Amino acid sequence: MTNSTTKLLSLLALVHLVALACSAPRGEQKNDLILKHIEGTEPMNVVFILSDDHRYDFMGFTGKVPFLETPAMDKMAREGAHIENAFVTTSLCSPSRASILTGQLSHHHQVVDNQSLIADSIKFFPQYLQAAGYETAFMGKWHMGEHHADPRKGFDHWFSLKGQGNYYNPLININGVEKTFSDSTYITDLLTEEAVKWLSERDGQKPFFLYLSHKGVHADFKPAKRHQGVYANAKPSYPPTMFPEKNKDYNYADVPDWVKKQRNSWHGVDYMYHGQIGFDEFYQLYTETLLSVDESIAAVLDQLEKSGQIDNTIVFYMGDNGFSFGEHGLIDKRHAYEESIRVPLLIYGGKDVIKQNKVKQMIQNIDIGPTILAMAGLEKPTNMDGESFLPILKGENPDNWRKRIYYEYFWERPFPQTPTVHAVRTDKYKFIRYYGLWDINELYDLENDPWEMNNLIRNEAYRDIAKQLRTDLFNWLEETGGMQIPLKTDGTGARFDHLYRGTF
Repeated sequence: MTNSTTKLLSLLALVHLVALACSAPRGEQKNDLILKHIEGTEPMNVVFILSDDHRYDFMGFTGKVPFLETPAMDKMAREGAHIENAFVTTSLCSPSRASILTGQLSHHHQVVDNQSLIADSIKFFPQYLQAAGYETAFMGKWHMGEHHADPRKGFDHWFSLKGQGNYYNPLININGVEKTFSDSTYITDLLTEEAVKWLSERDGQKPFFLYLSHKGVHADFKPAKRHQGVYANAKPSYPPTMFPEKNKDYNYADVPDWVKKQRNSWHGVDYMYHGQIGFDEFYQLYTETLLSVDESIAAVLDQLEKSGQIDNTIVFYMGDNGFSFGEHGLIDKRHAYEESIRVPLLIYGGKDVIKQNKVKQMIQNIDIGPTILAMAGLEKPTNMDGESFLPILKGENPDNWRKRIYYEYFWERPFPQTPTVHAVRTDKYKFIRYYGLWDINELYDLENDPWEMNNLIRNEAYRDIAKQLRTDLFNWLEETGGMQIPLKTDGTGARFDHLYRGTF
């Protein structure tokens, strides 16, 4: 980018700031959105593509699902960067999305479940981009407590669905005006078309940030019509912890009781969605629904490459949380096992920015905001818990990068079968602690037990490791102000968990 362009961007940011100040109520300060510029950097365009419930290893190039084909994801991993150890801080839609947008832990932004509203005082990183002169757009699923699709702060262009939305014939809020799309309009295709249109119709004077947030692959899985039945003859692979009676190496005696009981629940393999669907069909529909998400990535990359913008544009692809397919007899997410807390994270473009193809360091969703701000040449605001991993992408491998990640999930009234969970994970070990119930905690040697089959919590040889990790976990909670368990009001309706359905 030329010096004249940089000067123009500075002028645009100043004009935007003046406009904000003029429109603000008397006494209200808006200059807290202006971040310090990182010397010697020029702003890059950024596209952030988010999917829903896509686990880290369900991509063609990983080989986890032999029949699954994801050529666009494969391309991003092959020619860009694959973050091999990407994690969320809370494995649930709304908390994770709030952490991405704020760079904060759940116990800071307080969106601790899918019903919690986000405070008006919270700032999203696109607001900082706007204040720096960026053109911004949001398309897709917001889902952060509020059950409406009205425009949110930080975005110039808004194209969003309400709550979970619908796969077919969706209702979309377009810059404040609702419109229903009919004739079997498929949500993934619609969002992709809008994204490509927005990218192609921009005037090109400002740097841009596009947040493309898909509904897919959230249950109930509904593939595009062209993909229905594509994998009808494919057989799912059952994990070694799905059927404990068939695996003598699985230490099922030391699996927590709540996990065993959850097998026969909405989120368990023995009573999936209260018996509405079988495992094999569930698996098939998930993989078929994922195909349109991959095609969406391909369409966005194609537009950027055809228009010559890819050299100055970084494209992210990420899942908002993982998903279980039979591990420990579970489906869904929420828990702290690997398939729940790990997500796909691929980064592509930017010409010479990406120097490292396979990133081993542990990256979290709270790092997305700081990293994108760094790509815009902006320093991280002090209220963010995450860190920029741009130096890692550039191959610098800083010695002070985190050596462990922390996880928190808070009990939800709609799905009471999963307790409050805290966990700490290093490259080798994971310690999981449950709060508020009489049950066993867990310790796993991930290096030698990647399936988490042998809980070592009773093993005397690992006693000191368990004690140290528990101490680390509570030190983290103390240092980050996370010692308070958020208590939320129960909904007005009766319970719908099958054992106690209809009671209050």
